[in-house]
Amino acid sequence: MKVTPDIVRRVAKIARLDLTEAEVKKFSKDLNEILAAFKELDKAKANVEPSFQPLEIKDVTREDKPEDVLSQEAALSNTKHKEKGFFKGPRAV
Repeated sequence: MKVTPDIVRRVAKIARLDLTEAEVKKFSKDLNEILAAFKELDKAKANVEPSFQPLEIKDVTREDKPEDVLSQEAALSNTKHKEKGFFKGPRAV
């Protein structure tokens, strides 16, 4: 299939583009070159499976192991903003 200036004008009209005659000629030439490049790519023989993910995907999370946790007193020991065993924040109105 060849992209003619008429096709470019029709697509431009559908897309509501006002193209000049120079732009129509340029786009028809460019689109024909793009189609020719794809025809060349279609000729290439590929005997390998498609590579949708070039790098191997593996689980990067660590194993879930129980660990010691901070007690409430230890967590509150490093702050002066505490009240009745809890962190104290700014007043919300």
